[in-house]
Amino acid sequence: MSFSNNCKSEKIPGPVRGNALSGICEKTCVQVEKVFDACMSQSSLTDLQLNLTDVTPTDLTAPYKFVSAKSTSTTAQITDLSVSEIPEDSCYARVTCNVQIPVSVTFTDANGKTGTANATVTVPKDVILHVSAPSVIPYSIQATVGFDAMQGSYTADNQFTVTGCTTVILKVTMPVDILVPSYGYCYIPPCREYTQQACEGVFDLPLYPQECGEDCRYNSKLKG
Repeated sequence: MSFSNNCKSEKIPGPVRGNALSGICEKTCVQVEKVFDACMSQSSLTDLQLNLTDVTPTDLTAPYKFVSAKSTSTTAQITDLSVSEIPEDSCYARVTCNVQIPVSVTFTDANGKTGTANATVTVPKDVILHVSAPSVIPYSIQATVGFDAMQGSYTADNQFTVTGCTTVILKVTMPVDILVPSYGYCYIPPCREYTQQACEGVFDLPLYPQECGEDCRYNSKLKG
């Protein structure tokens, strides 16, 4: 069993059925990453240069033929970060930074041999975000990213020029302790072990054929 396998206990995560207040037994302090603000931008980048590093295998023969490029992580490194308070509204700030997206590039060499390499896509951002008021615990700026490219050409030694699609989500976050209503400790059901049932499909068949439905009788009349 698991949370998703027909477990009927009221002490598991899932949809609330009935009165949502029924069963709440305590106020619980939980440690979470609070998101004060977030924004998403999606764009198409053309003439983007990918400089290859860590080319594998090492015995490939140039020139290379581009196959694809895709981000290897949803977490990006933020560099050159600057947060400037907006005089008209102290709750908001101008956030400028460079978001560096790790990318894996797939290609073939002159002999048709498949190779892979790493690259970095740098996306400059200049946005307005809501920031928290001054506090002992500081907020941080984080980036969730995605990158995908299906078109590209080999333009220099260990370099592709590609057209790619980027998604960048910037967040203002802070680790906090929050008091929330709770139903108590969660019930953890026993695991359901995976087994291969060779006869499962056969045993699911009925012993005798079922009677035809209305659609079958209608089709029979048409054929007759």
